[in-house]
Amino acid sequence: MSDNWIKVTALDEIPDDDVIGVSVEGRQIALYKYEGEVFATDNVCTHGQALLSDGFLEDGEIECPLHQGRFCIKSGKAMCDPLTEDVRTYDTRVDGEEVLLLIG
Repeated sequence: MSDNWIKVTALDEIPDDDVIGVSVEGRQIALYKYEGEVFATDNVCTHGQALLSDGFLEDGEIECPLHQGRFCIKSGKAMCDPLTEDVRTYDTRVDGEEVLLLIG
């Protein structure tokens, strides 16, 4: 299977130390710019089905706006109750001013 890197947004569309939501090939993706790097996870919380892009990014974790569970944006790991299931992560890269996401 070949790599399927897809341009998803311009780098400057993601505010520093914040999160935005985008739709990529029918998937809801949360894109984070944190400490100069770009990370991506599924945008839907595994617990309450809320959009993580409506949450709060702090210390490398996204807090779900519904029940205040937190996920690590680098690993997708569920960090606290009430979360019991990790969120999927995606590889990202920056090419010039474009953010690319690996869908596979």
